[in-house]
Amino acid sequence: MRELADLLRRANRAYYVDAKPIMSDAEFDVLLAELAALEAGHPEAAEADSPTKRVGGEPIEGFEQRAHAVAMLSIDNSYDEASVWEWAERCHGAMRRGGRAGGGKGARTAEGASLFGEEDGTGGGDPSAWRSAGGPGEYCCDPKVDGVAISLRYERGALVYAVTRGDGVKGDDVTHAARVIRAIPLRLEGDAPVVLEVRGEVFMTTRTFERINRELEEAGTDTLANPRNATAGTLKNLDPKLIASRRLSFLAHGRGEVEARFAASHSEFLARVRGLGVPTSPHARTCGSVVEVLRLIAEFGGARRGLDYATDGMVVRLDRFDQQGALGSTSKSPRWVIAFKYPPDRTMTVLLEVLHQVGKTGKITPRAVMKPVLLAGTTVQHATLHNYGQVRQKDIRLGDTVEIEKAGEIIPYVVGVVLGKRPESVRKIKAPEVCPECGGPVEVEPPEADPGLGGDALLETCRRCVNPECPAQVREKLIWFCGRRQMDIEGMGEKTIDLIRESGRMPLAQFADIFRLKEHRAALLDLERMADKKVDNLLEGIERAKGRGMAKVLAGMGMRHVGESTAKLLARAFPSVDALLAAPVWGLMPTAYNRMSAKKRAELFGHSEPVTPEVDTGLGVDTAPVVHHYLHSAAATRAFRDLRELGVDLSSKEYKARGTNAGEMKGVFAGKTIVLTGTLGNWERSALKEVLEGLGATCSGSVSSRTDLVIAGESAGSKLDKARELGIEVWDEARLAKELGDLAG
Repeated sequence: MRELADLLRRANRAYYVDAKPIMSDAEFDVLLAELAALEAGHPEAAEADSPTKRVGGEPIEGFEQRAHAVAMLSIDNSYDEASVWEWAERCHGAMRRGGRAGGGKGARTAEGASLFGEEDGTGGGDPSAWRSAGGPGEYCCDPKVDGVAISLRYERGALVYAVTRGDGVKGDDVTHAARVIRAIPLRLEGDAPVVLEVRGEVFMTTRTFERINRELEEAGTDTLANPRNATAGTLKNLDPKLIASRRLSFLAHGRGEVEARFAASHSEFLARVRGLGVPTSPHARTCGSVVEVLRLIAEFGGARRGLDYATDGMVVRLDRFDQQGALGSTSKSPRWVIAFKYPPDRTMTVLLEVLHQVGKTGKITPRAVMKPVLLAGTTVQHATLHNYGQVRQKDIRLGDTVEIEKAGEIIPYVVGVVLGKRPESVRKIKAPEVCPECGGPVEVEPPEADPGLGGDALLETCRRCVNPECPAQVREKLIWFCGRRQMDIEGMGEKTIDLIRESGRMPLAQFADIFRLKEHRAALLDLERMADKKVDNLLEGIERAKGRGMAKVLAGMGMRHVGESTAKLLARAFPSVDALLAAPVWGLMPTAYNRMSAKKRAELFGHSEPVTPEVDTGLGVDTAPVVHHYLHSAAATRAFRDLRELGVDLSSKEYKARGTNAGEMKGVFAGKTIVLTGTLGNWERSALKEVLEGLGATCSGSVSSRTDLVIAGESAGSKLDKARELGIEVWDEARLAKELGDLAG
């Protein structure tokens, strides 16, 4: 058992620290299973930090917050070489004055001279002299991995806990997750200090991300958006077994609490922790001058595309800890470090064709088909052109050479045209005058932009097919209806819907047809990759979806202006779909209607009495008539009738939960407008919104003067800043848990 455990630890180090694997993943798994079997037979001899402990135990109940011994501050960003020079010059000036920017005690002038390559400590002479000079090892540069920051605390060589960055002062204890990440050693090798806190980045490799998405796709489950979001979600999962299966990675890049004699510089710190078995970036380098720093940034800018994980910058810091201490920090970030952020990848290619795609609400979007080109490590052939107004504004034409960029290095879009490369053969892109799928009529938004009516085509923001029976809309609406945040029908994803529709063996053209699929079990079994168990699971999922209630049905129908939030608000205001259908148009917009004068109400609606009780539905003068019109259309009337006959619950769970109106609710959340921001450890955002809305709150996506409360999780950004600026009350997750617990009690 000891021999196997030591071998597996060596294999982990060889793979994650030395980048020289000594065995394959399959062989590792076989040996791990062998050790687990031996430990099961001899539990008294099993080691507390055995490699088998990484397979994960039982799910934890929730997260606890833990304070950082040393604050985890953020790093200021720079986006060009000039900013790096300016940062270095600020450091130079502060060091020359003997410490922090405001003066005071600090490092000696001689240290400032050495730092910036001056020949003497007077600070005089030509500033360009120190720009190109300087001794080796004065800066340490480390690639900025696009992951989730975490702090690992080791005591006497053993991992005792792991904490996320949180607000920098305290974070969530995610030790359960760290213990199953193979890249994080449970016990340090060699002579470790009594206390050692290592900060670093947890991330997911591209290969792992693609593997997980393949598995999710095969299971008919929603795929992950990108590696960073996947990492954050995995790290905050309460089930260690799932976390272990995700195979997250880790690289150290900083320190927390540690005795001063452990290392005198950042580069020495990285070398020391690497010697203890903690992975560090093999691309970290020391540089003797700013010129060398910028050269390294440029070189890594090209090389980073060959890595199996995402990087978005280079962190540049003064290497020596005494100089870091002399410069100190602001309230938000250290003065001695800066992150150079690489600009989004941009390249040129030729626009070959434009496809006109019809979405679930009838919106027609132009999609560029281009000559395939490599961008940010992937081959790009398609990009959105957003709308026809932008196409005309940018004067994009077929045959043009266009510049494309990846927003956040994920989503490609067309930046503009390279006019100098425009051939004479280019052709203007024509916006469809009828729906490209059904040939039905289209509407242009805003109406004054309609070129057919002599309007200004440059103003166009949307072109929409208004035929509710449009086949393209039907497909997109079915996919949307079955989605996780709508009716949540497991197994009824895009591929399954296409498979059923393309087979022609059973109808699937309207929402009610989904609930009739149980009548076609034999036909489902004949479809490719649809075995008994998969079909049974699908039909069970469809049956469960019947009880989701009015809000989910409304949100799933894909009607304009009614998304998840508005559907919930309507379900609060009306006890059932029948009551909703019985309401006049002004009844769908009580808040906006009641704010009008009686004269204006009578003028617009032929009715002047206020609506009581007033429950905000999120709809206004422009949107309520559109929703009312759809609800009473032939398509919606048939849909509600058929769903009701098939046993789908069209009553409002939200209305029943609150009594007769939201104003009668009691409790701290009732009537409050709440904004959620950051990563919440104990809650999925959608689940928390449902809880808060069930308690009478309204959840908004933006902070304004009308916001009553902001609930801020980890890595809360501009919304939290704006809330503080406006003096809005802010809760952390611990306060939220307390208030919810008090209500439950």
